[in-house]
Amino acid sequence: MTPRPTRARRKTKPGSAAIVYAPDRERRRQGTLSLLDLPLESSSDGIPPVDVLLLGVPTDAATLYRSGARLGPNAVRQVSWMGGRFSAALGVDIYEELRVADGGNVSVEDFKVEEALEVVSERVAQIARSGAVAGVVGGDQSATLAALRGIRAAKKRAVGLIHIDAFHDALPGDEAGGVHHRNVIRHAVSEKLVRLDSAMQIGVRGPCDSAVEQAFALSHGFEIVTMDEVRWDFHSVVSQVRKMVSRGSLYVSVDLCALDPSVAPGVSTPAPGGMSSWQLQQILRALVGADIVGFDVVELSPVHDTAGLASGVATITIQEILSAIADTRRSARPAPSAPSTRTRRGRRSA
Repeated sequence: MTPRPTRARRKTKPGSAAIVYAPDRERRRQGTLSLLDLPLESSSDGIPPVDVLLLGVPTDAATLYRSGARLGPNAVRQVSWMGGRFSAALGVDIYEELRVADGGNVSVEDFKVEEALEVVSERVAQIARSGAVAGVVGGDQSATLAALRGIRAAKKRAVGLIHIDAFHDALPGDEAGGVHHRNVIRHAVSEKLVRLDSAMQIGVRGPCDSAVEQAFALSHGFEIVTMDEVRWDFHSVVSQVRKMVSRGSLYVSVDLCALDPSVAPGVSTPAPGGMSSWQLQQILRALVGADIVGFDVVELSPVHDTAGLASGVATITIQEILSAIADTRRSARPAPSAPSTRTRRGRRSA
């Protein structure tokens, strides 16, 4: 596949030249917690000169089952020491390729779903218009719908979707037509936010109340990869993900409920028989080469977590997505005009 050209780097804002958009453990030692120990740029007035802006969405107003996802962003900040800048699997230093910052938490009111959707959508649209990638850290799955709305508003087009989850999230709406975390994909499809020729759900296993969700997804052209397929034909699953890379812009949503509860107990809707963290990592590494225009990691519920396991997995999941974006940017750079003495011999595949 022909590498996509890199996006031109935006000029640094006056007064921001001294900021290094990469992790700094000194912030943590001084008592400032941030996502992946990155610079905290929480002003809503504008967008810092970054390639990726992470955004906390502390709401679980759309959750039907276990609450607690509103505490997810700050739980990730607590364990962000687990992250690092170098991906040994991809052989890329994230922060040599990308400038990344923590954009702080979006200000949302408790129990007001529509208001939260609007605020998050506006912020994501602002990030997308700047040319940066929005990385949403939830919060419940309604953040996915808000982010897709924001990207549609900014780019004036639908995008492809890779949705990693135990559920289709396509339950029929109630009489009031309200949004909750188990019907966001149905809403995204009805609002034409998703390109149906480039939509995939991975890790689906239920339990479900009926076949209506699966029927909805299949009837709208989604590629459905069940958890049984992930378990018994994993190489084929990775190949399917790699084929998605060539289909245009992608939004990547990772609901931590996709993971087995033994790996991530602190989620909103735990479902036995899920992915291992290694399987999730391999799927995300297969995204190298994709034009990722936004992503989220949602449904972390730290009040139900054990020893911070799910929070740690959320942190590493964010890092894996950033690694894929960084490796894509690196691969798209023109080759140097002079012969290089560097070699890729011995580099491991993902």
